[in-house]
Amino acid sequence: MTDRPNTPSQTVSAPPTNASNPARKKGLTILAAVVVVAGLGWAAYEYMVASHYEDTDNAYVQGDVIQITPQIGGTVLSILANDTDFVKGGQTLVQLDPADAKIALDQAEAALAQAVRQARTLYATNTTLQAQITLREADISRARIDVARTADDLKRRQSLSGNGAVSKEELQHAQQQFESAQNALTAAQAGVLTAKEQLNSNQTLTEGTQVAQQPSVQLAAARLREAFLTTQRTALLAPVDGYVAKRTVQLGQRVAAGTPLMSVIALSNVWVEANFKEVQLRSIRIGQPVTLVADQYGKKVSYTGKVSGLGAGTGAAFSLLPAQNATGNWIKVVQRVPVRIALEPKQLAEHPLRVGLSMTAEVDVSDTSGSALADVPRTTQPMPVTAKTDDAAEQLVQRVIAANLGQAAASKAHAKP
Repeated sequence: MTDRPNTPSQTVSAPPTNASNPARKKGLTILAAVVVVAGLGWAAYEYMVASHYEDTDNAYVQGDVIQITPQIGGTVLSILANDTDFVKGGQTLVQLDPADAKIALDQAEAALAQAVRQARTLYATNTTLQAQITLREADISRARIDVARTADDLKRRQSLSGNGAVSKEELQHAQQQFESAQNALTAAQAGVLTAKEQLNSNQTLTEGTQVAQQPSVQLAAARLREAFLTTQRTALLAPVDGYVAKRTVQLGQRVAAGTPLMSVIALSNVWVEANFKEVQLRSIRIGQPVTLVADQYGKKVSYTGKVSGLGAGTGAAFSLLPAQNATGNWIKVVQRVPVRIALEPKQLAEHPLRVGLSMTAEVDVSDTSGSALADVPRTTQPMPVTAKTDDAAEQLVQRVIAANLGQAAASKAHAKP
C-alpha cells in the first residue's frame, strides 16, 4: 500500500453576497434616490403647476349655422351663391318668382286708395247732413208760420159762421188748410230728427280721427304693408357676413315656406365648446384664460381665449335618449359639461377655423375669483334688413294715402302735429 503524497487541500470560495458587493449596493442606492427625487419633483410639479390647469381634448369649434329658409312659397328663379362662397350681409342668395306677389301688391295699393276716398266721402257727408239739418229747421219755421196763419183764418171763419157770412164749405176748407199746415210742421220736425240721427250715425265713423287714422284706411294700409313685405320676401338675403354651406336648393324648384335651402356660417364669430369632466369643474370660472391648439394647424399655432360660460346641464341630460339612472341596471359614468370659450377675432382672421374642428383646450384655473354661472345675457343683433323693409313699406303707405287725400285734405293733415 502506497502512501499518497501530501497535497495542499483545495478550498472552494462562496459566491459574493449583496452586502459584500459595493457596486451593486451603490447602484440600487442611486436608483432609489432617483425614484424619490422624481416622485418629489412630480409632486412639486403637480402642486405648483399642474393643479393650476385643467385640460381636455374633447373640444370642438362651434358657430352660428344660420339656415336660409323662405317665409313664403314660390318657384326658384335664380341662385346667386353656392357652397364655400363668401357673402355679405344683405346680399341676395336666392330669388323667387315675384309675379304673384306684385299682383297682390297692386291690388292692395288700389284697395288702400279706395278706402281713403271712401273715408273722405264720410267726412264730406257730415257737412251735407249738417246742411240738411239746417234746411229741415227752416222748413219747421215755415210750417209754424203756416200753422199760425191757417189757425187765424180758421178762427175768423168760425166766428163768422154763426151769422151766415161764411159758408160751410169755406169753413171746411179753412179747417183742412189748418190740418195740412200741422201735418207739414210734424213732417218738418221728423225730418230734422232724421237728419240729426243720420249725422250722429255718420259721425261715429269719423269722430276723433283723421282720414289716415280711419279704421277702414288702417285696415287697407296693413294689407298693403303685408303685400309689400311679401314682394320683398321673394328675395332671400344673407343675414350676416359668412360662408355658404349645405346648399340644397335647385333652379325651378317649387319651395314651401320654411324649407331649408342653404346655410350661412359666420366664421369670424366662432367659439370653442370644450366638454370637461364634472370633476374638472371645481375651479373653472368665467373669465379664466384658455390656451387652445387646433388639430388642423398643430402645436405650431396656438389660440388664446377666455371662458365665457358654463353649460347648465350635461350632454347626457339633453341627449335624444336621456339616461334612466333610477333603474336597477345602472352603471356610473363620469359626465361631461360643455364649457364655452371665446376666441380672439384677430387670431381667427390670421388662422381661420371651421365649425366642427377638433381642439385641445387648457384652462388656467389659478384665479377663481370669477363667477361660475353667467349673470348677463348675450343678445344677438337683429337683422338690419328687416328695419329697412319696414321703413320702405311705411313710406309706400304714406305715399298712397297722400295721393288720394286731395290737396286741401293733405295740406290740412300735414298742418296738424
